[in-house]
Amino acid sequence: MQHKGIRKPLLAAAASLFCCTALTSPAHAADDEEPVDGEIIVTGALDALPVSDVGSVFGFEKTLTETPRSASTISSEQIERFGITDIYDLVAQSPGAFTNSFFGVGGALDIRGTPGETYFRGMRRLDNPGNYPTPIAASDRIDIVRGPASPIYGPSKTGGYMNFVPKTARVKGGSYLSEPEGKISFTGGSWEKADLQAEIRGPGKLGSQEFGYSLYAEIEDSGSYYHNMSTKQTVLQGAFDTDLAPGLRLEFGGMYQNYKGQQNGGWNRVTQDLVDNGTYITGAAQPLDFNGDGQISAGEVASTPLGSLSVFGGFQCGGGVFASSITDDCYNSGDYTLLNLTNTGTAKLSRKDTLTGKTDRLDNRSTTFYADLIYKGEGVFSIKNQMFYDSYENYNENAYGFSQFHDSWVFEDKIVAQLDFENKAGKFSFQLSPSVRYTNFKHGDDYTYEYFNRVDLTVGYNALSDRLLALECPFSDQPGYTAADCGFTNNVKGHYTDVAFAGLADLDFNFGLNLTVGARYDHIKAKSRYLTETMLDETQPDVVAASGSDGGWSWTASASYKLPFGLIPYVTLARQTTVIAGQGAEIYAEDIDSGTFMSASKLKEAGIKGSFLDSRLYAALSFYQQERTDYNRQSITVNQAVKTKGLEAEVRWSVNDHLLLTGAYTRTKVYNLTAIENGTLFSFFGIEDLVNVSDPTLYLGGQPIGLVPIPDKNASRRAGIPTHLYSATATYAFDNGIALSGSIVNVPSVYSGQSQAVKLPAYTLVDLGASFETGPWLFRLNVKNVTNERYFRANFTEIFGSTIVLPERPRSFQGTISYKF
Repeated sequence: MQHKGIRKPLLAAAASLFCCTALTSPAHAADDEEPVDGEIIVTGALDALPVSDVGSVFGFEKTLTETPRSASTISSEQIERFGITDIYDLVAQSPGAFTNSFFGVGGALDIRGTPGETYFRGMRRLDNPGNYPTPIAASDRIDIVRGPASPIYGPSKTGGYMNFVPKTARVKGGSYLSEPEGKISFTGGSWEKADLQAEIRGPGKLGSQEFGYSLYAEIEDSGSYYHNMSTKQTVLQGAFDTDLAPGLRLEFGGMYQNYKGQQNGGWNRVTQDLVDNGTYITGAAQPLDFNGDGQISAGEVASTPLGSLSVFGGFQCGGGVFASSITDDCYNSGDYTLLNLTNTGTAKLSRKDTLTGKTDRLDNRSTTFYADLIYKGEGVFSIKNQMFYDSYENYNENAYGFSQFHDSWVFEDKIVAQLDFENKAGKFSFQLSPSVRYTNFKHGDDYTYEYFNRVDLTVGYNALSDRLLALECPFSDQPGYTAADCGFTNNVKGHYTDVAFAGLADLDFNFGLNLTVGARYDHIKAKSRYLTETMLDETQPDVVAASGSDGGWSWTASASYKLPFGLIPYVTLARQTTVIAGQGAEIYAEDIDSGTFMSASKLKEAGIKGSFLDSRLYAALSFYQQERTDYNRQSITVNQAVKTKGLEAEVRWSVNDHLLLTGAYTRTKVYNLTAIENGTLFSFFGIEDLVNVSDPTLYLGGQPIGLVPIPDKNASRRAGIPTHLYSATATYAFDNGIALSGSIVNVPSVYSGQSQAVKLPAYTLVDLGASFETGPWLFRLNVKNVTNERYFRANFTEIFGSTIVLPERPRSFQGTISYKF
C-alpha cells in the first residue's frame, strides 16, 4: 500500500480549526500560569514533579506525595520532549506499566502485570484491550494509578488504571488565559509517518458570558514497518469552561476518534530457533476451499472428515489432554494427514512479515462527552455533578480466522458532595456520592475456526489460508450462505445498570497523621440475550437469555504520617468490586443466570514517599499484594483472576532549571489463580510444546489444542511480564534553545506463553531526542531503539503465547516541526 503523506483535504481540515474562530492572535500569549495559594512551581522540571494537586486517586485534591497509593503522572511536556507516541513508551516513565502485546494495538496498559482500565477525567471508559490505540498526544496529563480504584470511582479491575486528562481550557492556576494561544505541528518519520496536529485555546465571550476554550485536532495518515499495515485516524477534542455565577462553574467538552488500522498477531509457527535466529518453517496447507471462492468457510472445514482443524489433545492416537501425549503417529495416517503441510522447508523470516493480511481491518469510531457542573462557594460545602458518555463502534477482521464487532455505549451521572473544614486539630474533608451508570452493549465474535499456522508468512494469504469471516458474510442476504457457513461464535446484546452510593473521608491531623477511609455499595441489574440465529451450530448456548441482579461492597482504609525530613510512610487496605465484562463491555447470559458476573479484589499496600530539596526531588517506594477473591469468575482477555506481588520504586529529580532525571524499578510476580485452582489452563499448543512430535509440518495445517499442566505456583505465573524491570530518563535544556533527552529500559528474558516453552531474549531499549526552539518555532528529532535491538513482545500469553509472538520494530526516526502563536 502506497502512502503519500498528508493529503490536501487533511491540511484544509486542520486549517479550518483556526479559520473558524476569530479569537486568535499572531502574538505570543502571556504566561498566565500563576500559582494558586500554596501551590509550588518548580521551573525546568517539565511539570514532572508531583507538587500539584491531582484528584485521580481518591477524589481529593492531594499531591501524589501526600496520596497513600502508588501512582505516577506523565505531563504533556514529558510526552512532547521524549517523543511518547503510544502506551508502550510509558514504560520508561513509570514503574509497574510494562505491557504485553494485545495483537499489536496500544489500547490499555497492563498495570502490575494484568490488564488495566482507562479513565477520562476520572470517569471510567469502556474497556479497550485492543480496540483502538489511546491518543496519547491529545492528553494534557496521564495519571497511572497502580491497584484498584477508590470507591468514589466505582467497580474497577485489580491491576490499576490510566487516567487520561484531556487538554483544558484553563491554565494551571485555574484562571482563563488573557489572550489566545495556539500551536500547529507536523511529525514525519520512518515508514511514511505523517501526523498533523493543531491546537488553540484562549478566552471567549458570548454576549456578556465569558468562557475559556481549548480545541485540538490531529490527523494521521501513516505507513508501517510491517507489511499490510497502515494508520489513518482523526482525533478531535474540545473543552469549554465558564463561570455561571459566583462559585458556580460549568465544564463541558468531548473527544472524537476515528481510527482505521489493523491488529498485528506477529509471527506464527514459533520456535526457539525462529526467535533466536529468524529460521522459519515454510510449507503450504492442504486445500479446503471446495467451492473455489478463494476463502475457507466454517462450513467447508466442518464438512471435512475431522470436522475441525483444532484437534484437542492426543486422543486420536491414544493419548490425553496434554501436549506430551501427542506424537508423530497422531498425524501420520488416516484423516489427520489433512493437517500435514506440503512443499516444506525453511527460510529466514523478515520481522516485517506478520499475520496481518491485505484485507485485514480494525476500524473504530469512539465518542466521548462530559459535562461537569461544579459549585464551590465561600463556605465549607461544595458539590459537583458529573455527566459522562462514552461509545465505540468497532469492526475487526483478521484473515487467519478471527473477526469481531462492538457497538456499545455507556452513560454515567455522578454527584459528589463535599464538606471541607479546618480547626485546631487539622483539615477534614468528607464526600458523599450517589451515582447511576447505564451500559448498553452489542458484541459479536468469530473465532471457532482460528488457525494461525495455515498461512506461510513467506508467501502470504491465499485460498489455502484465508478464512471467510462472519463479518464478511451477510448470510441473511446472500443466497447459498448460512450461519453454519460463516456464523459467529458469540453474538450477544443487552444492557446493565449500576446504581451506587459511596462515601469517603480524608482526615488530615496537624500532628502529621492522615487517614483516608471510604466505602461504596453497587447494585447492578443486567440483561443479556444471544442472537442464536446468527451463530454457528456448534456454539449454540445452553442459556439463551437471562436477566438478574447482584450487588457488592467496596471499601478502602489508608493511613500515612508526615515524618521529619519530608518522609511520609503509608499503608492501604482495600477491597474493590469488579464487573466481569468482555472486550466490548458485554456480559453473557450464562454469567447472569449463574450469578457470576461480579467479583472483587483485595489490596494490601505499604510504602514510603518523600519530597526533598525544596520539592525538586521526589522518591517513592511501595510494596503490595493484590488478588481476586473469586478464582472462577474471569474474562481471560480483559479481567483475569490473578494474585500479584511486587515492589515499585520511583525517583524524579529536577537537579536545576536545566536538568531533569528520573528512574524506576519494578519487581512483579503475577499468578493465575484459576490455573492454580484447576491445576490446568487451556491453551493453543505451539511447536515447542509438542515435545514428542519430531516433525511440526505434520500438524501446522491445523491447530493442536489442549491443557497446560499447572503443577505448582511457579507454573501459574503470567508469561511475558518481566520479574525485574529498570528504567531511567534524562533531559537537559540549554539556555540557547537546545534540549536533549534520553530514556533507557532494561527488560530481562521472559517466556512467551503459559507453558514456558519459548523464551524471548532480554533487551535494553534506548531512545534519544534533541530539539531546538527559536522564537515561535521548535524543531525536534527523536530516535527510537537507537541501538537497533532485536526484541519481541509476548502476545495474549495465556492462550496463544507459544503459538504467536510479536517481533518489535528496529531503529526509527521521528521529526517534528512546531509553530506557536
